[in-house]
Amino acid sequence: MTTTKAPVKPFRLLLSLFLFLTAALLLSRSTLTRHFSTSSSASPSLLKIRPGLRSYDDYLKLQLNKTLNPRLRRIWTTRDWNRKVSVFSRFFSELREAGFLSNASRALCIGARVGQEVAALRAIGISDSIGMDLVPSPPLVVQGDFHSQPFAGASFDFEFSNVFDHALYPERFAGEIERTLRPGGVCVLHVTVTRRGDRYSANDLYAVEGVTSLFKGFDVARVRKVDGFGLDTEIVLRKKKRRR
Repeated sequence: MTTTKAPVKPFRLLLSLFLFLTAALLLSRSTLTRHFSTSSSASPSLLKIRPGLRSYDDYLKLQLNKTLNPRLRRIWTTRDWNRKVSVFSRFFSELREAGFLSNASRALCIGARVGQEVAALRAIGISDSIGMDLVPSPPLVVQGDFHSQPFAGASFDFEFSNVFDHALYPERFAGEIERTLRPGGVCVLHVTVTRRGDRYSANDLYAVEGVTSLFKGFDVARVRKVDGFGLDTEIVLRKKKRRR
């Protein structure tokens, strides 16, 4: 399998940083701030929201400090690119072999940053795939907030994310996946339940049930251990089909 490196555009990066930061801060003053609550229906012994974030504006600033870091973005698009595309390609190939994904699937990668996951999907033949992140990275990643996805309902057959720990509103994160997945569609999450996340995490997970309890309209199809760039558990959920 061959992969190509992501295009690097250093000349446009500084201007993009300002524009994306401005757009994201405007988003923080939208209805998200007015209507969301940091409370969760999951037991606090299973999933805890980290204290210290006074507003959604503070939350966005924290996330953008990492996402817009020029040094990290340079690493993600150069040194890390082929290694991560290769590992993600293996994950997705295994999911396809298990029947959770097909070449005909329309796929979304949530929190995709520079699009390594999308490149991996396309490399193994899932061409109808796109990523979403607070900061877009064309042509692989569009701008969007996983608390309020910019897509119509029932848009995707497959959704993948390894940033559940970044969700300030886990119920909203799960609800948007349920809204945008088609009946019978599959959601795959890579999470950590054996150690604390990094300083950009907005929640800490202590048991798989802290996630699965949020996905009311789903069946748990598989849970297994993985080695996913610091994340240790893969959760596969299938959206229930509507009864006729």
